[in-house]
Parts: sequence; C-alpha cells; structure tokens
Amino acid sequence: MAESWVNYAERIGVDLHLELSGPGGRRAALTRALREAVRGGRLAPGTRLPPYRSLAADLGVARNTVADAYAELVAEGWLTARQGSGTRVAERARPLRRAVGAPAQAPARAGGPPHDLRQGRPDASAFPRAAWAASYRRALQAAPSEAFGPGDPAGRRELRETLAEYLARARGVRTEPDRIVICSGFAHALRLLFGRDAPGSTGGAGGAGGPAGGGVLRGPLAVEAYGLGFHRDLLAAAGVRTVPLPLDEHGARVAALGPERAVLLTPAHQFPTGGPLRPERRAAVIDWARARGSVVLEDDYDGEFRYDRRPVGALQGLDPERVIHIGSVSKSLSPALRLGWMVLPERFVEPVLAAKGEREGWASVPDQLALADFVACGSYDRHVRRMRQRYRGRRDRLVAALAERAPHIEVTGIAAGLHAVLRLPPGTERTVVEAAARRGVALDGLAAFRHPDGPASAGDGLVVGYAAPADHAYGAALEALCEVLAAA
Repeated sequence: MAESWVNYAERIGVDLHLELSGPGGRRAALTRALREAVRGGRLAPGTRLPPYRSLAADLGVARNTVADAYAELVAEGWLTARQGSGTRVAERARPLRRAVGAPAQAPARAGGPPHDLRQGRPDASAFPRAAWAASYRRALQAAPSEAFGPGDPAGRRELRETLAEYLARARGVRTEPDRIVICSGFAHALRLLFGRDAPGSTGGAGGAGGPAGGGVLRGPLAVEAYGLGFHRDLLAAAGVRTVPLPLDEHGARVAALGPERAVLLTPAHQFPTGGPLRPERRAAVIDWARARGSVVLEDDYDGEFRYDRRPVGALQGLDPERVIHIGSVSKSLSPALRLGWMVLPERFVEPVLAAKGEREGWASVPDQLALADFVACGSYDRHVRRMRQRYRGRRDRLVAALAERAPHIEVTGIAAGLHAVLRLPPGTERTVVEAAARRGVALDGLAAFRHPDGPASAGDGLVVGYAAPADHAYGAALEALCEVLAAA
C-alpha cells in the first residue's frame, strides 16, 4: 500500500509526502515512515505533528493506529508529547549529516538469505512493540529508586514473583520466588551451572559442586542424541563430557541412563525431532535421579506453542528437588531481550548465585521490570495466544503446500513448536540442503544436530522453521522450498 499525506502543509507549514508500505501492517508502516522522515531531515526538530484525528482522516486509518505510532516514536525518543503543546519532533532527533564528498547513500548492508526457514527463530516483525512500550513506561514510572542501583544477583523480586505465579499457572511448575534466578537465556544458564570460570562454586548435595575452578554441576552429562551443537560446544569448552541418549518417536530413551551426574532433556517438545517425552519415561527419569542422587535439567523448549495436543506440564512439577527448570522469552517474545530464568532446587540456589557473581552477568533491570508488568497485566498471555494461532496457520500452510507439491515427503514433529521435520530418502539430505542453499532457502539438515558419538537414528531429513519469515514473505519461501523438494 502507498498513500500520500494530503494537506499536510496546511497543518504544519511544510510539504511532505509519506508512503505507507512494507511489512507489519499500517501502524508499523506509519511508524517507519515518520521515523525515516525525521532521520532524513524532512521533519525538522521542533516540528509540530497533526493531531491523531486529523492525520487518521488524511490517511484513512484508525485513530488508534496513529496514536500507537506516535507513542512508539515518543518512547524511542524521536518525538515528544506534552499536554497543551501537542506532539513534536524531538530537538535531539537531528538528521545525520554526510561528510563532504561522501556518497549520497551508503551501500546497503548484506542481508540474510532470501528465504529464511531456519529453526528457532520467531517472527521478528510480530514483536508487540506498543504493548511492550506501555509495560516499559509503567514499569519505569513505578520502579523505586533503588532499582537503578546495585541490585540482587537473583534478579528483581517483581519479576521472580510474577514468574512464580505464571509458571505455576501455565506450565505446572512448583516453586517460590526465592528459588528463581534470572539469567539472560538458556546458554547463560548452562554457563552458570557448568562454567569453568564460575567463581565461588561450593557444591551441594546430589552431584552439586564441581571440581576446583568448575561450575555448580559437573559431568558427565547425558544429553539427547539430537540437539543444538552450540550447547554441546559450550559444555565441551567447560570441560564437561556429554553422553548421547538414543531417541525414538517417544523422546529420549531414559532407560539407557547410567552413572551420569545429570541429564539434559527437552521433555515438552524434543528438539529437533519433535514430540513430548512420554509419561512413563517422565516418571522413570525422576526415579533415576532420586536413586542416583542426580539432577535433571529441563530445557522448556517451545513449551508455549502447541497445536494438536493437550498442554504438557513441566517435568519439574514431578519433583522440584531433582529438576532444574530453564526457560526464556527467546521464542515467545524475542531473542533480543536476553531474559531467561532458572527454577532451582533449594540446595542449588546459593551456589548458582555465587557463580553469577556480585555485579556481572545480570540481565537488564529495566527489561526485567518491563517483563514483570508485561506478564502481570496479561499482555504476555495475549501475545502467546496470538502467536500460537499465527504459527499454527504457518504450519498448516507448510503441510498443505507439501501435500500438493511434494507428496512423497513425510512431515513429522508438527504438534507443537516452531519447526517441522521433513523426512527424506536415505542418502539425499546433503544434496537437498545444498540445492536449497542454491535456491536461496536457508534451512538445516537433521545431521547438523546429531551428537558426534550418537547413532544416526533419525535418518535423513530437513529441519524447517516456519516462524521466521514475515507474513508477506512466507508464501515465496514455501514456493522455493517446494521447488527444491519436488526434485528430491
């Protein structure tokens, strides 16, 4: 869509044309156009903008669309709003001046692949900017002054209390705020639990207490035979030996557990093969941990996004003293926020806080306060429900397109999560991944996730993420994928 800003000069004394185009709907397009007008100098500092009603009438959009766009730009500092003075371009929002002799336009930065179907990436264009900005403003206004000084390594109390309530309600986690430690994501949690350089780790019962200079836990650590190589590399760098557990359609075969001190599982939705850990195996891994004095690390991967099955409660609910539950907002909101949490057995709280240290490795306090408000006011639940419907629609389009264009390809692991596994004929995975890359389609083969010492039990396949592309780009990505698979 492209629309002119009619009669704009009559209202504010300048002549300006805006085009509302691009992804994200009219509010996002208006926000983008105004930001570019300020950045490029077409709207000078101090310029007064028209009232919501006038601009909405000129553009043929809802008043709330204009109000939300103004509010977002005020929050970002591009605009200012004062009672009786209207909305104006901020004095500090001055255009970037080019150096003498510089080109009129810098060359565009190299972008990503034309069709991004990589796993683990939410739709960045769907970030709830207006709701998050509102929570951020409320949180900052309500925050006590001490929130901006040295704080608690465990994280802000407001967020820990909110998470304790939310995780109990939505995930069946049994905990209290004093057992929650805020971190910056799952990888940060692993570093705190196993990192070589964790200061002051003193140990505890049930396998806690690593060797000198080690982390809170020590290996060997059992892991699923298919998982993120990044996590295995992180553990290897900390000197932790990982032992692969075989997988089948019901998740990790926990009966193969032996003398390991801990096991890392994705019980809500096994990554990347899909599917929850079946009930008898959930009970069996708890029995193993109790008998061995070991601990279970629960990566609550994709716990919020399920489509064709009942919600699967957290494994932690079976035994809060034997399970460390780890979650984050990387998939549900954005990986850019760098906010996560560990729900710990009581004996691990102090060692983890000692590993975290007095000042470093903390998540941003304003972000913590904003997330607490975002969850408490219901915005997080509404966003997750909205995204659950969007991603389900994406998944259904993928399945329908493959059924029509590549019916020989079996699609699995689609009852939950943000990706599907496409089964390929034996010996074809590498060729298909390379063909997809030539066609501009970024995706992963199953082999990329296999533990180097584990069996190739999952066979040949592709891990296709259907969340990352914006809505306007998803159809083209599916078309390109189907062209590749039709020839497979």
